[in-house]
Amino acid sequence: MLTKNINFKNFKKFKKNKIVKNLFKNLLKNQPSFLETLKPNYKYSYSKKTLVKYKKFSNIRIIGMGGSILGSEAIHSFLKKKIKKNFYFVNDLKNSENYLKNKKINLNLIISKSGNTLETIVNSNTLIKNKDHNIIITEDKKSYLTNLVGQLKSEIFEHKNYIGGRYSVLSEVGMLPAELMNLNENKFKQFNNIIKNKIFINNLINNVVATLHFINNGKFASIILNYDEQSENLFKWYQQLIAESLGKKSKGLLPVVSSMPKDNHSLMQLYLDGPKKSFYTFFNTLDNKDVKIDNNNILSSHRYLKNQSIQKIKHSQMLASEKVFNKRKIPFRSFKVLKRDEKSLGELFCFFILETILLGRSLNVNPFDQPSVELIKKETKKILI
Repeated sequence: MLTKNINFKNFKKFKKNKIVKNLFKNLLKNQPSFLETLKPNYKYSYSKKTLVKYKKFSNIRIIGMGGSILGSEAIHSFLKKKIKKNFYFVNDLKNSENYLKNKKINLNLIISKSGNTLETIVNSNTLIKNKDHNIIITEDKKSYLTNLVGQLKSEIFEHKNYIGGRYSVLSEVGMLPAELMNLNENKFKQFNNIIKNKIFINNLINNVVATLHFINNGKFASIILNYDEQSENLFKWYQQLIAESLGKKSKGLLPVVSSMPKDNHSLMQLYLDGPKKSFYTFFNTLDNKDVKIDNNNILSSHRYLKNQSIQKIKHSQMLASEKVFNKRKIPFRSFKVLKRDEKSLGELFCFFILETILLGRSLNVNPFDQPSVELIKKETKKILI
């Protein structure tokens, strides 16, 4: 177990690593400021009273890129059965007319830490109509978005400058959308609980030790075998977190999300018999409501499928794959979420954020910057000018 809500099988144990353990102790002793966002007493730049007038809207568009939007997308997808409103996420540049002509929108939430993100500026200019209501989340400094506030007559809330985009999911960036989804933002805040949980901490440290062992032995691809379609956006968030935080000084990991069981019929052959340069994460979430097989249409040759559910079949495929991986001595860890709610998702956010920081510090790279990304932005601007 990782927590009461999450079953976790760790990578096989390697020798205890005092360095990682000490790094974790040091992290708790000298906590980066943004870790406050993981705690229930974090002070938002908005008040819940201010949000009341926006909660009446049922068609909401969120415009952002990278860490400004991936967290809220992950929350929405993972918990969508609890959400009764319509949310539309604009996280790329597209030319589709259907994409541009959405007349239902009555509230836009525009998010950019710098306030100058090119794609966010373009999408805001293209999509926002005069009749729309608008909220902007950006740093408290002069930028395109702060200048846009007056023109749109929008509400503005501060994106605190010490919170990096990919670490912002439990700050205003993720929790204001969660409030608009009528979710309980306080239940996401599990940091104070998990650092008292010895099982969680031991698993976290052993997980980092194992990952470092794989990296040191030439395994740089982290393949996520995801059996829960509602978690696809969670792992898109995780992709950015790992890739952008660790990909420096010719070091890092390549996180690849594989949709299961679909990829059993395309990529699994490579995973099992291809180059041994990867390690794996199995992930599934158990739901109470599930689609069952129609027994009347099952042929006698496949009577073992009678009374089975889609979830049971998928989980059986996951267990079968784990057995084969074990026999082939292919390294993997496994998450099984027992309850789909804010608390479980908050625990996963904490685990992956702490894992990333510890890996960065163990690899002697700064897990909080992304210097090379700025090169593309500068070159793009030169071409457009």
